[in-house]
Amino acid sequence: YNKALEQLHEAINKGHTSTVVKLQSAIKFNGGGHINHSIFWNNLAPIHEGGGEPPKGSLGWAIDSEFGSLEALIQRVNAEGTALQGSGWVWLALNKELKKLSVETTANQ
Repeated sequence: YNKALEQLHEAINKGHTSTVVKLQSAIKFNGGGHINHSIFWNNLAPIHEGGGEPPKGSLGWAIDSEFGSLEALIQRVNAEGTALQGSGWVWLALNKELKKLSVETTANQ
């Protein structure tokens, strides 16, 4: 990722448009992987901070309201993940406008 960014800056400075275009795929893929992993690790909590426990409060209520139960959400996430071909991510997302949770997938970062 860093090497691709260095090459991008060099290509921009030299006006090599075709190189800039060629590098976009690598930057998107590797940058997306970095961002997704950062989000993943930052959302984990150690046991002494409630990690590993079912969500409580508004998140627990929203999961029950939208999916029926935490177990049903887990089954949905597992099914969505299994359906991804290659690599990808399954996300529990919040639609801020509708104020609803959803399960979303992104393929290949």
